[in-house]
Formats: sequence, structure tokens, C-alpha cells
Amino acid sequence: MSKLYIVGIGPGSADFVTPAARKAVKRSQIIIGSERALELFPEAREVLPLSVHNIQEKLEYAVEMAKQKKDVCVLSTGDPGFSGILSPIKRIIQEKNYIDLEIEVIPGISSIQLCAARAEIPWDKADLLSFHGNENLQEILAIIDNGRPTIALPYGNSTDTAQFLIKQGIDPLRQVTICEKLSYEAEKIVQSTLQEVAKTDFSYMCVMIIH
Repeated sequence: MSKLYIVGIGPGSADFVTPAARKAVKRSQIIIGSERALELFPEAREVLPLSVHNIQEKLEYAVEMAKQKKDVCVLSTGDPGFSGILSPIKRIIQEKNYIDLEIEVIPGISSIQLCAARAEIPWDKADLLSFHGNENLQEILAIIDNGRPTIALPYGNSTDTAQFLIKQGIDPLRQVTICEKLSYEAEKIVQSTLQEVAKTDFSYMCVMIIH
């Protein structure tokens, strides 16, 4: 029976790709993922690049190919269950009523986890949020002063999020850690304040800790 693999590939470096992820890629006839993800698997057979412009089309194609008895692997940066592709794929399967389609979710190391490790924060003692594809930044205001660190995938970039928080009356001198390009050679950990982050350009590949 064919299977649709939904595979977390970690934060970006090959060092964080699990053996389980490589096994799923090896088993699959079709591999779908971003260019950055596909580069981690030179052994992959048929590959299809995924981008923000074709994500719906390619995910629907993955589901259809799995339904047509092909083993398909969709690569998700980080972990597919945290701001990843698990939710949209399950929605597509539900809409098509493909309840008999076999899927296997292979977890990966999220940049959230790696950020917590770099900052030496037990992440079960933090609040985790993702604003990727979600403009409702108001959610952060309900928890930001509860005594726990907030670890977030920012909306847009860390600069936008910092500016929003300052406009909402959060102390500009609030301590913040920015983890940029985690797991890559250009990885950078910046200890700063909301005020400084609000006027600094960071890559979109960032995780933000609000202390």
C-alpha cells in the first residue's frame, strides 16, 4: 500500500536531519519540498520544488499521487506539526474525503527547540507561538507578562514584531534574544532589547525570545 510521508527536516543543517527522515526519502518515489530542503537529500529520486507561490498546488498533487499508489514524501522545515505542513495536508485530505489514505508523520527538530537549547531554556517552561502566516499578533499580549519566556516564530521578521509590541505599550527595554539562521554557519545569537530589535534588520530565518 502506498504512503504519504510528512517529514520534518530540522532547522536547515544536514547535522539535524534524522535517520528516519532519510529512510522516508529513500522509500519514496516523489519528493516535494523547498529548494533549501531538497538540497539536504541529493539521493532523492523525482523531486518537485515547493514555494510560497505553489504550495497549495503541490500539496494537493502530493495527496493525489499518494492516492494513486505512489509513495510520496513532503519535506517540512523544522517539525511538520509546528507551523509546518501537517495542518494544510490534513485539511486537503479531509476536503477530498481520502480517509483511507495512509500517512506517516516523521518529526523533526524545530528551530523553536534549537533556540531554546541555545538559550538554555527548558521549553516546557516557555510559551511557544508561531505567527508565520498569521497576522493576529494580539495573541502574544495575553501571555507576554505571565512570568514565562515567550519563544516565537515572528510575523514578517523580528523587527516587525518588536515594533508591534512597543506600539502596544510593552517596555522598549524589555530583554529579547534573537536566534538567527540557526544551525547554519552564519548562525547568530543576539541579546538585545525590543527597542534595539525594532530598528535592526534581521533575516526572516529568526526565532525570538521575549524574556
